[in-house]
Amino acid sequence: QVQLVESGGGLVQAGGSLRLSCAVSGRAVSTYAMGWFRQAPGKEREFVAAISYRVVHTDYADSVKGRFTVSRDNAKNTVYLQMNSLKPEDTALYYCAASRFFGSAASSYDYWGQGTQVTVSS
Repeated sequence: QVQLVESGGGLVQAGGSLRLSCAVSGRAVSTYAMGWFRQAPGKEREFVAAISYRVVHTDYADSVKGRFTVSRDNAKNTVYLQMNSLKPEDTALYYCAASRFFGSAASSYDYWGQGTQVTVSS
């Protein structure tokens, strides 16, 4: 069984930055493509970013391109999401997820963390 634990969320002013971490246990993170998703109150869960097994490929939602960067450290079994120039509309519960396949579809992800809250004040 794979466990994912997110951390690094918090309250930040618009224009600020946060770095989310996702610690993976139970199996080597290098065997999975990893994704970040978010869900704001009253809205559906949406794709944010993904990174392939060997950091060859990354993908981002249009709304975060140029502001967010996904990375991974397979030696530490950890995936990161660096978020810069944050906007109030980035406020959401952020989840990391693991998949056998690289992509943006939530349905393709097998394992999910519990989420970490990001709140951006205006």
